[in-house]
Amino acid sequence: MEKLIYTFDEGRSGNKELLGGKGANLAEMTHLGLPVPEGFTITTECCMNYLADASFFEKQLKAEVLKAIQNLESETGKSFTSTENILLVSVRSGAVFSMPGMMDTILNLGLNDHRVQDFAKLTNVNFAYDCYRRLLQMFGDVVYGIHKEQFNVLLHQMEKRLNKKVTDFNEAEHVELIESYKNLFSKNKVAFPQDPMEQLFEATKAVFKSWNNQRAKVYRDLHNIPHHLGTAVNVQSMVFGNSGEESGTGVVFTRNPSVGDNKLFGEFLINAQGEDVVAGIRTPEPIESLQTILPEAYNDFIKHSHKLEQHYKDMQDIEFTIENGKLYILQTRNGKRTAKATLKIVLDLAAEGLISKEEAIMRVSPEVIDQLIHPVFDTEKLTAVDAFATGLPASPGAATGSIVFTADKAKEYTALGKKVILVRQETSPEDIEGMVVSEAIVTSRGGMTSHAAVVARGMGTCCVTGCEALTVNESAKTVLCGNHTLTEGDMISVDGSTGSLYLGEIPTIVPENDQSLQQLLTWADECAELKVRANAETLQDLQTAIDFGATGIGLARTEHMFFGEERVLEMRRLILAKDEEEVQAALNKLLSFQQEDFYQMLKTVQDKPMVIRLLDPPMHEFLPHDANEIKSLADQLNRYPSAVEKQIEKLQETNPMLGHRGCRLGITEPLIYQMQVKAIFNSAIQLAKEGLTICPEIMVPLISEKAELDYVKSFLTETIEATFKEHQMEPFPYEIGTMIELPRACIIADQLAENADFFSFGTNDLTQMTFGFSRDDIGKFINTYKEKQIMQQDPFQVLDQSGVGELIKLAVDKARQTKENMMIGICGEVGGNTESIAFFQQIGIDYVSCSPYRIPAARLAVAQAVLK
Repeated sequence: MEKLIYTFDEGRSGNKELLGGKGANLAEMTHLGLPVPEGFTITTECCMNYLADASFFEKQLKAEVLKAIQNLESETGKSFTSTENILLVSVRSGAVFSMPGMMDTILNLGLNDHRVQDFAKLTNVNFAYDCYRRLLQMFGDVVYGIHKEQFNVLLHQMEKRLNKKVTDFNEAEHVELIESYKNLFSKNKVAFPQDPMEQLFEATKAVFKSWNNQRAKVYRDLHNIPHHLGTAVNVQSMVFGNSGEESGTGVVFTRNPSVGDNKLFGEFLINAQGEDVVAGIRTPEPIESLQTILPEAYNDFIKHSHKLEQHYKDMQDIEFTIENGKLYILQTRNGKRTAKATLKIVLDLAAEGLISKEEAIMRVSPEVIDQLIHPVFDTEKLTAVDAFATGLPASPGAATGSIVFTADKAKEYTALGKKVILVRQETSPEDIEGMVVSEAIVTSRGGMTSHAAVVARGMGTCCVTGCEALTVNESAKTVLCGNHTLTEGDMISVDGSTGSLYLGEIPTIVPENDQSLQQLLTWADECAELKVRANAETLQDLQTAIDFGATGIGLARTEHMFFGEERVLEMRRLILAKDEEEVQAALNKLLSFQQEDFYQMLKTVQDKPMVIRLLDPPMHEFLPHDANEIKSLADQLNRYPSAVEKQIEKLQETNPMLGHRGCRLGITEPLIYQMQVKAIFNSAIQLAKEGLTICPEIMVPLISEKAELDYVKSFLTETIEATFKEHQMEPFPYEIGTMIELPRACIIADQLAENADFFSFGTNDLTQMTFGFSRDDIGKFINTYKEKQIMQQDPFQVLDQSGVGELIKLAVDKARQTKENMMIGICGEVGGNTESIAFFQQIGIDYVSCSPYRIPAARLAVAQAVLK
């Protein structure tokens, strides 16, 4: 029979998939000799077996849990069921990948009405009943779905009635509070089990079920964590941070998770349990203060934290408890951190010799690079406003949005196209769906390791916590701060780097690339095989692409150059021309426009390659449809509106995506393509005369027949040669290739390669044509497809490797049979997607092309594709 349960001294860090991250780390720390409370781990496989068939628990797992508890009793010298030398345990989830706060935990398991009395004799009344109260609240919440706030209401009511804090209750008052908690169970038609083993069984099942709770599913979707992994359950003997003034609990990062500095960063609470720190209910002390309060425990922690970072070769997030002066390490994991901290930490670890350059590259995700180039507030504008409140800078960044107080309202506003700031007293895992869609998160309570802070940093979302100047009334939907009263929908700006909050909207700017980012990307470029180009056609986009390190331009669309007011008029004049004279007049004006455009573009790009795609859309896209616009155009052309309207109607197509566009337009109206290449080469020749080396790459779109490409290339070549002669210029190298965006083009790629100098895959149209999906309408059903697991991802964002990918691979193989060294690129949306890049690396693509702001992340991704 497969092994269902492992003690902490049986596993190792390599057993992560079976034991989950927490269980594997507990086992590894035990192996390293750290002070870890004894316990055992129920495997992730048990979770998935139970979720598939609930009878698995009774038939197989229950007996194994009983044995494991008996072994734990022997190991600790305590009893889980008797009233002497009482053993209590915690029950915690532990997924393969860290999912902080997304699943469930129960502490102090094993107490009941009788054992709490004996536990009070062994310890003290306040301590024992504090543990029992917490157990009832967590058990009710996790196992029976009774929201913890309902228990808090009972507690606050009794404190108010007695006019004292729970820590000052006498035994009778504690018992009264416990009875009110148990009555709350009864009102929900459930009962708190008095049998400790029954508590353990129910808690274990509840943790298994938490794998499929809504917040855990949302978190997995957000971080691309597979849904089939399951969670382990860690059962661990309790140590008590709430047992007096020489006890406490804390969460500490071995380096600063916000900026990456090599200095301990964390908080602790004296006389508290772990949930108190992350819940943000009490304000914790900085970890440095522990050196004064409990110096021996602090020194032990310094020693153990250093050992863990050296062992794992990464910044660690460590949970600890001190019980009567003795330090215990409850958990370690690679700490969640901001993008800025991620970069600094990997570079520092490489400089310290703990990891290699290659490991540093693999430690940073492309998503982190994206976060590093997001906007910050315009400093000049910022100096003109004053912050109305300041909290803790929990996760850097800058954002503006409308205040909302609930996750549901955040989703509602976002669906309406509004940007939102989620403002709460403190967040909880139930808020994850609202946190995901928010531009920023603000809490009035909690520290730098609160739930809001940790989750926001992991998502790269701007966050300010512990903003105590705010009085947040979530039910009244108001925020009070001094003389300011804000209500839902009011606009605020949040600076997660300073913790400052501002009224109204503040403009943002894109930060300059810092030297750390440049260093990492330089290392990445040294490893990369795939080149990264940009999809860009405006001068600003071209310059941005070059500044971000693009090796060239993989797609410059020419249709965007015709949509200025003056230009679109000439395009319309050309389309609706009555005779040759009008055609030529319009072409001459368009030629001058295009020539200036290409001159500036090629001058910006200089010696880098630039693929210029000839006109692709159908002609009717340039024409007006509104009656007033048609009348205005008719006046400009000196025509009757009815005549213009009839011409426009004739040009309409039933399915324009499959109609008279791309090379079909070039074949039926060659003057347009001739005008474009003449403009390109007039510009290139002028720049060549000015001393620049220019090598234009002309791309013909929508080829489905070899004869189409042959015909278009023939008249383009004639036009280009005539242009050289006209300028009395010796021809310089240029290329004419095609965009592969039709399934048929993939199948006949060997034939097309005979007369094409290069290929570039337009994956947007290729995906559209292969699936029969409209890329404009897929949003109407793709989420339903994902929910029903018909599709895992939007194929326009992540390449469909088994379908579209196979067509691309076929085309690459066929093309290379014809021309071994043919240049082949990708210029569709998936060119900047990490998963897709890895596939393109495998099949021998030469470059990917993406939007300018995706270039830094793509540069990293192409290096990682090689290193993997």
